[in-house]
Amino acid sequence: MKDLNNKVAVITGAGSGIGRALALALAQQGCRLAISDVNDTGLAETVAALKDADVKSYRLDVADRDAIYAHAEAVVKDFGQVNLVINNAGVALSASVREMTDEDFKWVMDIDFWGVAHGSRAFLPHLIASGDGHLVNISSVFGLIGVPKQSAYNAAKFAVRGFTEALRQEMNLEQQPVAVSCVHPGGIRTNIANSARMGKSENGAAQRKGFDKLAMTTPEKAAATIVRGIRRDESRILVGPDAWGIDAINRLLGAAYQPLVERFSRKNLYV
Repeated sequence: MKDLNNKVAVITGAGSGIGRALALALAQQGCRLAISDVNDTGLAETVAALKDADVKSYRLDVADRDAIYAHAEAVVKDFGQVNLVINNAGVALSASVREMTDEDFKWVMDIDFWGVAHGSRAFLPHLIASGDGHLVNISSVFGLIGVPKQSAYNAAKFAVRGFTEALRQEMNLEQQPVAVSCVHPGGIRTNIANSARMGKSENGAAQRKGFDKLAMTTPEKAAATIVRGIRRDESRILVGPDAWGIDAINRLLGAAYQPLVERFSRKNLYV
């Protein structure tokens, strides 16, 4: 998809962060936009920032499977086609396996994994029908390595990676006109840490402060990297220098990366 002009792009979680930055970046490329979020206020702010773009907003809770399928049908009805889908909506949880509740575990999986899986399946027939489709699923560097107190988030993001990589291969083998990319952002300066749920013994303020120090990439830079990856049909899109570093360490060390993460976590997470 080298030419994005007049393509219909669907973006979930567009009320802030990477989702909003993607909407702005794709509008500059001439895309027609179907953007959604569960946050009405944030979504309205994104629409206002888009000014003269061809955009329609939808309130969507990606944890609701039926709502996602209804959303896909509504977008096709409103725009006539779908060319690009970016499953971006996500949440975070910081809690150990022993402390996290079943409710919080389900919350993360319903949004971060099932939201992506259902979003992919709901829009896939329409992407195929377009004759020039591209599906982009947002994982994380936590879909590349395991991190203490991120087991639920790791589970969701590893699952997104496996699901997306398998789907890309299926589209190639079936000779379907749909490219598939999995995105692995490192630390991005968004509100995801501020809105994260915390285990009962977690120092939320300290963890959020630590995340802010590690967030190396702006949402705008992240969006530019993702758009470039879409144009190049990259199967794996790494966002930020930390993402490239983590990917390299994982490839070089294999499972031996874990003592390095433990050392970092002992200093920064177990305080």
